[in-house]
Amino acid sequence: MLPFRLFVKNYKQTENPSVRNGYGTVAGIFGIATNVVLFLVKLILGLLSGSISIAADAVNNLTDAGSSLITMFSFRLSDKPADEKHPFGHARMESISGLIVSCLVTAIGLELLKSSIERIISPEKTTYSVIGICILGMTMLLKLYQWLVYRTGGKKIDSTALLASAADSINDVIATGVVVIGAIVGMLTEWQIDAWLGCAVALYILVSGIKLVLETADPLLGTAPDPAFVKELSHKLLSYDGIMGIHDLAVHNYGYGRQFASVHAEVDAKADVMVSHDLVDNIEYDVLREMGLHLTIHMDPIVTDDPELAKLKETVIALAKSFHEEITVHDFRAVYGTTHTNLVFDVDLPFSFDTDDAAFAKLLSAKIKELDPKFNTVITVDRSYLNSRHEL
Repeated sequence: MLPFRLFVKNYKQTENPSVRNGYGTVAGIFGIATNVVLFLVKLILGLLSGSISIAADAVNNLTDAGSSLITMFSFRLSDKPADEKHPFGHARMESISGLIVSCLVTAIGLELLKSSIERIISPEKTTYSVIGICILGMTMLLKLYQWLVYRTGGKKIDSTALLASAADSINDVIATGVVVIGAIVGMLTEWQIDAWLGCAVALYILVSGIKLVLETADPLLGTAPDPAFVKELSHKLLSYDGIMGIHDLAVHNYGYGRQFASVHAEVDAKADVMVSHDLVDNIEYDVLREMGLHLTIHMDPIVTDDPELAKLKETVIALAKSFHEEITVHDFRAVYGTTHTNLVFDVDLPFSFDTDDAAFAKLLSAKIKELDPKFNTVITVDRSYLNSRHEL
């Protein structure tokens, strides 16, 4: 049975901040207790056998206990409300905790590699016993249970910190498994492969640690929102009567429950501005209540009764899409003059489109000039994760 059911009140209500904090606290205490036990057991075995790989594995477990302590406090800190210095709250502390754990995993890998190379250069005989190997096998089972706890909790509350700890736990299972293989080989043969196996374990931990660092750093750098989330939000916005199209969606994630977004919503230029403003206010309230997203909407009035302008816009859209199907055009207007006509509009390029923004603007301008030499373009180019389905 997992400890969350026993010690977290209302453990199924994972969207409740206090329940989420309970998951982090229970996982932290569980990690500290189990890792300290593993450290003591492996340290004694390592000293008795003279095995560098077992001793290093013991130190690794002690570091894991420290990581669990960091994770536990990160949940406490992330639950703090926003303040003057941190107006978006402290929820990113979870990601910071995950990054610290990942860095510790990498550091352990480096230290184990160094110790193993030293033992290869200056070999020492190691001795093992059947009881010792059985005890190591039991520690692997405890580590597997630890991995299950962290992984289940991490997925339940979508925590990068707990998922990083889960990855570290499965690394420990593999590391201890390699140590057991070395011990069995040492008992049955004269081969002293302990140090070489230590190198293999160290390299595996090192690669895993670097991968974890990259994964846990992503939320801190700022990543694109989940496409399913973008689709859900887009469909919701476009479901309101009076919203003709959306563009320039930007989503910023400051940790669990602290998502902010802005978007441009197209409304009929002839509509009463107070009616459109009231519509936008209601949408912002609905999105916060139903999706937990703090949304700010900018209204873009669209001229709908100028057939010539509409035809010109469709022509420009077709030219833009000739470069890439998911390119969209919005905020299109024409300023007519005696000698030239300014076509002013924005273009959203998908991130998969590898042409430089400025270069694309020049290419599109040249194509528009071919329509009429009097056309002078003023193009603003953006990158967007909204695809063409959301363009009116």
